[in-house]
Amino acid sequence: MTMPDRVDVTWIALVGLALATVLLPPLIPRALLGNALLLAFAALKGHRIALDFMDLRAVPALWRGLVASWILIVLLLAWLASALVALI
Repeated sequence: MTMPDRVDVTWIALVGLALATVLLPPLIPRALLGNALLLAFAALKGHRIALDFMDLRAVPALWRGLVASWILIVLLLAWLASALVALI
């Protein structure tokens, strides 16, 4: 029996996170918590895609850090927008 490739494991993780993105929000009563959870799933998916499908595991740490920072900034702005909508 062979071990699964890293890309295969990432693909399975992405499918699982996509299913969780669809199935969990109706179970969470608070909108801000649900949005934070969905954005956390998006951050995980973005990180896995960047590392494994864009092959950033092999680049210098500076580039990985820049891409991870970009993902976090975009998600933070999205969460702030959802928080503003919830407060208004």
